[in-house]
Amino acid sequence: MSSRILVLYYSRYGNTRTMARLVARGVEQHSGAEAIVRTVPPVSPDTEASQPAIPDQGDIYAELDDLANCDGLILGSPTRFGNMAAPLKYFLDGTSSLWMKGALVNKPAAAFTSTSSLHGGQESTLLSMMLPLLHHGMVFAGIPYSEAGLTKTRAGGTPYGASHWAGANSGQPLDEHESALCQALGLRVALLASKLKGSP
Repeated sequence: MSSRILVLYYSRYGNTRTMARLVARGVEQHSGAEAIVRTVPPVSPDTEASQPAIPDQGDIYAELDDLANCDGLILGSPTRFGNMAAPLKYFLDGTSSLWMKGALVNKPAAAFTSTSSLHGGQESTLLSMMLPLLHHGMVFAGIPYSEAGLTKTRAGGTPYGASHWAGANSGQPLDEHESALCQALGLRVALLASKLKGSP
C-alpha cells in the first residue's frame, strides 16, 4: 500500500523550494512512498484575487483535496519575524472544513524552514507551523538525534525540523548536513506514514 506524502511550502527566494525538493527526495527513499510537492500563492496586497489559478512556473498551487488525500504532510516556510510566512498561514487558515471532518487526524506531519540569519527564529518558525498541525490532530515528527547531522551542523538543523541558514542575501547554499537532514525528515515521515497505515 503506497503512501502519499504532501510537501507543501512557500518560498520567496528559492531556498525553501530547494529544501522541499530535498525533503521530497527523502520521502521517496522509502519504498512505496510518493512525494506530492505543492506550493501556495503569495498573499495579495488588495482585496481582489490577483494571482493566476496556475502559476507561470514551478510547482502548482495546493488545494484542500491535496491535504485530504495525503497520508502525511510536511510544511515548509521561510522565517518571518520568528513565524511562518503569511501565504502559508493564510492557506492553513482556510482548512477549517478539513478540521471539522477530522481529515488529518492521526497522520504524521513535520516542518522545515529557511532563514537569513543564524539565530533569526528557525526554531520558533518550526514551532509556529506545528501549532495548526496539532489542532488538526496530526502526529508531529521532528528529527531525532540519531541523525548525526544534528550534532555536526554549523548552520541549520534542529530537532524540531529541518532548517537552513541562507545568509544575509539569501544566497548561501545548503551545506551537506542541512541537505542530509532535509532528506532524513522526508524519510522519517514516509516511514511513519507507512506504519500508521499498517504497511510493512
